[in-house]
Amino acid sequence: MKAIFDQISFECSKNVTQSYSTSFSLATKMLSSSIRNDIYNIYGFVRCADEIVDAFHDYDKETLFNNFEGDLERSLGDKISLNPILNAFQHTYHNYKIPRHLVNSFMKSMRMDLNKSVYHTEAEFKEYIYGSADVVGLMCLRVL
Repeated sequence: MKAIFDQISFECSKNVTQSYSTSFSLATKMLSSSIRNDIYNIYGFVRCADEIVDAFHDYDKETLFNNFEGDLERSLGDKISLNPILNAFQHTYHNYKIPRHLVNSFMKSMRMDLNKSVYHTEAEFKEYIYGSADVVGLMCLRVL
């Protein structure tokens, strides 16, 4: 039964990718079919976290983000999540041994996005860019 849930989880990540980014989705279709799901799984994860901080204005974004982060922690530890996006991501995370510091940096930048819109130093700005963009590419490189 877990295999069915995993397949549904992968489809959810693919759907998120196709719904939110036609260009990324198109580029992913050019990759080998053996790694496409894993790239979708990474994108689905980062898109959902980014949506919490950037789009859910009518909700308590900090609480949503804290819940998402807690669910992420449990999914990485338990190697399963009832959240299909996190279930798909944890699969790719473990399968490709994505370094934890990449995930932590990403989540730190997303947390910065909750309350911070101005970066006063170049170091702050570089830390934010590294966590919000660079690490996504580095996670994908683990798959590629």
